[in-house]
Amino acid sequence: MPVARDQEKNSLRTGPYDSLRDFVHAIEARGKLMRLKVIDQDKYEATGVMYRLIDKYGYEDAPALLIERMKIDGEWRDGPVVANLYGNWDIEALPFGVEDISDNDEQMYRATRDKLMTRIDQAGNWMKIKPVHVEPSNAPCKEVRLKGDDIDLLRFPWLKNNPADAARYINTGAVFMHDRRLGANVGTYRCQVKGKNRIGLNPEPGQDGWRLLMGMKRRGDRACRVSIAVAVDPAVWSVSSTKMAGFGESEIEIAGGLIGKPIELVRSETNDIMVPAHAEMIIEGEVPLDQAEDEGPYGEMYGYLGLMKRNNFFVNITAVTHRRNPMFFNSFTGVAADMPKGPSCAAEYHRYKKLIPGLKAIYTPRGANGVSLVSIDKKFPGEGMAAGQAVAANPGLNKVVIVVDKDVNILKPLNILHVLGARWQPSASVVIPQTQMRMPDPSMQTTGITSKMIIDATQQLPGEGGPDVWPPVSRVLLEEKCPDLLDEIDRKWPEYLEGWMK
Repeated sequence: MPVARDQEKNSLRTGPYDSLRDFVHAIEARGKLMRLKVIDQDKYEATGVMYRLIDKYGYEDAPALLIERMKIDGEWRDGPVVANLYGNWDIEALPFGVEDISDNDEQMYRATRDKLMTRIDQAGNWMKIKPVHVEPSNAPCKEVRLKGDDIDLLRFPWLKNNPADAARYINTGAVFMHDRRLGANVGTYRCQVKGKNRIGLNPEPGQDGWRLLMGMKRRGDRACRVSIAVAVDPAVWSVSSTKMAGFGESEIEIAGGLIGKPIELVRSETNDIMVPAHAEMIIEGEVPLDQAEDEGPYGEMYGYLGLMKRNNFFVNITAVTHRRNPMFFNSFTGVAADMPKGPSCAAEYHRYKKLIPGLKAIYTPRGANGVSLVSIDKKFPGEGMAAGQAVAANPGLNKVVIVVDKDVNILKPLNILHVLGARWQPSASVVIPQTQMRMPDPSMQTTGITSKMIIDATQQLPGEGGPDVWPPVSRVLLEEKCPDLLDEIDRKWPEYLEGWMK
């Protein structure tokens, strides 16, 4: 299904976007979308394409993917299925209303971060805007309604990404759940497709969805009603796929705050849960709290196969509603760039700027979960190590923290390797033998317990063992002596390419 042409006006401007399909159309208008007409996923062709795109172009430059038709479980199924939507920083910038979009990654990273910083108050809380409710007749997600024997999840193009995965998965759903005492939660928890009207549900221990379900179970409740919004707009996807809200705090109000306008919600068919009106699909059901089933294994975010989960939650489906010709969004987990990084970059910068006065940027590179890169404007001995210690204290993703000087572009991995070779002495590092980490790192012997390392790769001052004088950087000298050179090279670049790309 081609993206609707009546959305063309939206492709020529920055966001926010009301729907995923508006966002995908904007990506295509930027020339960052690869279309594939037919793919045989029974041979794992889509997974192979995604690996090759990353191999050839890297996480930051690989295009988004749109597959129009796929062979799954021996049958051809209509899409489109989209993936890898968040690799490029110019694409990251679009949904949040950043103006003057360019292909300069560093510029777009800072513009996105700074734009989102305006959505955070002094205390570090995200701004909130209450949602608005719309009638079902005005909700695209209600164009087709299925109940009873008409429900058949197996006919939709959910992917089995890897041969070792247990089954096909709905892995980008925003799971809405609500309890009268514990409040509400919206989170992305993978859902194994188990049958026409049953799916698994995997909130990890400690996640808000797990806390809510376990709280209801301990209280003696027999079931929890849920609604799963599939292929949602970028703002709702941001709050669902990343940790932005506290337990019981409204993710949907934060989503509205991210884009400066309310999210439109509509009531579910078989429960009272309000869901995004512009989602591509809504799957409604009940989680039995007195029953459990095995779930997995599944290829995890670190690129390794996770273990089977014994006695996990599952959902009995009561209704499915969707747009006509719905679009689907698949996560090639551990391979592609499927989650926005802008909100987390803004939140981390706001948090650590208070602890690290000279902070210039903080970033976790795509494909390098567990590694945090920090650049600072260093003025005094010890500032690099102090910055690293502040970041390593976070029990989240930070297993290795590398601190560099402000002149290093931390979006470019080769720059980090260069300073490790040219500026860093191994003595300027600290190993923390045992501390917390919440992510599914396959190297951990005990879940939640890890060692950490801080690498101070800033130029060491004489007071901390560095040389009395650091030699000047050759490129800096070139730019000082020939200030117009690189602009002139850029101007003549097409002429240079004539001698190569024939």
